[in-house]
This record gives sequence, structure tokens and C-alpha cells, in this order.
Amino acid sequence: MMQLVLQKDAVLHTRNPMLYGHFLEHFHRQIYGGVYDPSSPFADADGFRTDVIEALRNIKTPVIRWPGGCFVSAYHWKKGVGKNRVPYFDKAWRMEESNAFGTDEFIRLCEKIGCAPYICTNAGTGDAEEMSDWVEYCNLKTEGEFARARIQNGYEKPYNVKYWSIGNENYGSWEMGAKEAHEWSRLVLESAKMMKRADADISLSAAALNNKSWNTTLLQAAGQWLDWISIHQYWDGLWRENNPSDYETCMNFANNLTSQIDSVRSLLTEMGLEKKIKIAFDEWNLRAWHHPNHDAPTSDKEKYLAPRDKNDLNSTYTMADAVFSACFLNALLRNADIVGMANFAPVVNTRGAIFTHKDGIVKRSTYYVFELYANYMYDQVIGFTCKDGGDSVDITATKDSQTGAVAIAAVNKHPADAVTIEIDGVLPGTCVIRTLNGESADDYNDVGRDSVRIKTSNGTPASGGRLTAELPPHSVTVISFG
Repeated sequence: MMQLVLQKDAVLHTRNPMLYGHFLEHFHRQIYGGVYDPSSPFADADGFRTDVIEALRNIKTPVIRWPGGCFVSAYHWKKGVGKNRVPYFDKAWRMEESNAFGTDEFIRLCEKIGCAPYICTNAGTGDAEEMSDWVEYCNLKTEGEFARARIQNGYEKPYNVKYWSIGNENYGSWEMGAKEAHEWSRLVLESAKMMKRADADISLSAAALNNKSWNTTLLQAAGQWLDWISIHQYWDGLWRENNPSDYETCMNFANNLTSQIDSVRSLLTEMGLEKKIKIAFDEWNLRAWHHPNHDAPTSDKEKYLAPRDKNDLNSTYTMADAVFSACFLNALLRNADIVGMANFAPVVNTRGAIFTHKDGIVKRSTYYVFELYANYMYDQVIGFTCKDGGDSVDITATKDSQTGAVAIAAVNKHPADAVTIEIDGVLPGTCVIRTLNGESADDYNDVGRDSVRIKTSNGTPASGGRLTAELPPHSVTVISFG
């Protein structure tokens, strides 16, 4: 039996709700046919799918990063605003972009969801002036060409977009406009300078990676202008071969979740920036996006377009994805003093938590992880002691700073064995136990199939504040006290 003693007064960190953020890119069906589909019977007057919006509200989506991703490194935002939208050939994903969904539509989507917009800028083929013009369009009231353009487009009030990122993965050879470290640091410096002179109140990130030399060069040059440093990671690399790892392999991935966080934390501390700059883990997922044959001739575009449909095979997203994602959110909570934002990539279609089809949506296993954490875990991360836990259980404990109520997330990674947990130091009265699970570790949801779901039950602590509960195999459980 695993024994857990809660330390309700030992507050370790206060987490930012943006840890439960999401991401949208102009790739495959995330935008068109995903969140935006004027032809759908579920579309509202603005073309947005109301079933998707309702689902995103239900998980209290705090922030969405857009428009990429690799897409952004050749995206010129000015072609996607106003009445005269100019389509173009997107060289990242090698298909025509209609520009029907641009800045104004993104802001409107965020308003409908009730989340903060997080705009990633073009630091590939774009420049500092184009980035700062975008800030002007979104945030200036009336001053200058671009604020007046927004007003002329029908949006009198500024959008006041707070969160901005300079670039995506511009350190990588796969990115349009890839840069060496010295080139990147100089571009970030000049872009940050111009963007913050357009609006000094924005909160600004720049792309980094798990490389001390790269990050040191960046921070030495531009650290004074930055509020965040952005890192990305996918663990199950499926870019070329869509052969998803099995449950036990995914659990091995879950045993090493924080190497990038640890590395960046160490560097920020070494440079005396840990109080000024936070980590935005603003693109993450267990499984990498599948997009093989990237260099096939455009005349044979189905060779590179058709395989992308494999991303939307719902049978891929099993309890392995849910358990891994819960372990990652636990890791973020444990590091909430330095990690202030994270963005699950993406939120709709591809590897997303939500799958759209003509008759509605499928909530994949990962969707319910966000439902549990966003709705039932609290804002303060608290300490606990653990005995006889073994390696299969991953736990984080939280407390509501306003009411003192306590909730723990307990993830049982074992594919076959249940674990009994005894919790001491709990609040008196009935507690609520919410468990996400399927019939097997490989269970999944699909159209007409709702096998993975949350089951709710009540528990009553014994005298002295002790509760005994069972954690089923391959499950995610949140227990709420008070």
C-alpha cells in the first residue's frame, strides 16, 4: 500500500493557469475544418464551430498560441486582414493558404472561448519591422497606419494582445529562415526593441532549445527585453513513419520529462535571470506530427498531403496519451516557479485533444486530462511525503488559496496492476474521486465510441483524516477534499 501524507501548509509554488494552454497552426485540418468551418451545421454566424468552442470553454482554455509552428516562418500577417485577402502558397506545408482565417478571426475566436491570444511572429522570412507593425495593428488605439487599418477593418477597440513570441524553431534547418545563434540573438534583440517600443506592456518570448551555447548567446544579447524563453518537445517521433509507440514505451518517455526545463532553469539561474524570465513550454505533445515525403514534387502533392490524414486516426490516442499528458502536467506543476505557460500542440485535429467530423466532435483521451486538471486541481502546489509508492505512481498535490480545499492528481502508469493509496492529513467530510480510464491501456474514443471517460464516485475519510482509495491501472485520478 502506498502511503501519502499531505502537508497543507507547505506551499511550494503558485501555478499559472496558462500551464493548461493550447496551440493552433495552419496545418492540415486544425484551422479550416477544425475551429473554423463556415460550411458546418455547427458554425456560428462568424464561421466558428460552436461545438469546438463549447468544448474549449469546458476545459477553461487559458491561452492559445497561433499561427504556428513552422507555418509562421513564412507568414505575412498583412495579407490575412481586411476585405482583400491574398491567398499564397505556404512553403512550410506546401499547399495554398486562403488567408480566410487571420489576425481578426483569431482574436474573435479567443474572445468566444474566453482565453488570452498568444501570437507567434514571423522571424524566418519576416523582419523586426513587420513584427512591430503587427503589435501596432493589435494594440495601438489610433496611432499610425496599422491601428487605423484595424479600425478601417471594423475593429475600433485595440485587441491588447499581451503575449507575443519572436519566431518558432528558427534554430532548426527545417524552418524557413533558419538562423545561427549569433544571427538569431541579433534579430531577437532588434525585434524585441521595436515590438516593446510599439507597446511596452507586452510580454515577450523568443525561441530557444536545449543547448547552453545557443541560449547563452540569445540571453546575453536580448535577455533584458524578454519575459519568457520558449522550448518545445515531442517524445514519440512520428514525422516520417506513423508507427505510434506502445503503452510501455510511452511510459518510459514519461520517466524523463524535465531535462529541458532543468537545463534552462540552470542557465537562467546562472545568469541571474530566474526572477525575470520564465519558461514557456509552448509546444508539446507525446506524439510528433506525421508529415512524410516533405520533398516530393509539387506535381505529386498527394504524396505528401494524403499521409497527413493518419494524424487523425483516433485509435492512436489511447490511455497512453492520457497518462503521459497527466504526468507531464504534474511535472509542470512541480516546476511552476519557473514554467509559467505551456501549450499542448495542437488542440484540434492532428494530434489534438479534440477531433472534428461532420456530425460533431470526438473528445480524445487527452481532452479529459485537461478537463480534470483545469477544473479540479487548485492554484497552490503543496508538499507531501510518500512511502512505498514505487515507480508506477506519479502524484502532485494542490490547495485552493482562497478556500483551503485540497486536490491531488494521482497517475497510475502501470499497464495492468491497481495501486492502493492511503492519504493522511485530508480534510474531514466527503471527498470526490474522479478517475479517467478505459477498459484497457489501448482503449480510445472515436466517432460512435466513448470508451475513455471520467467516472465519479464519493469517498469518506476515516476518523483522523485518512482516506484509502484504489488507483486502477493505466489511469488518471483527481481526488478533491473540502
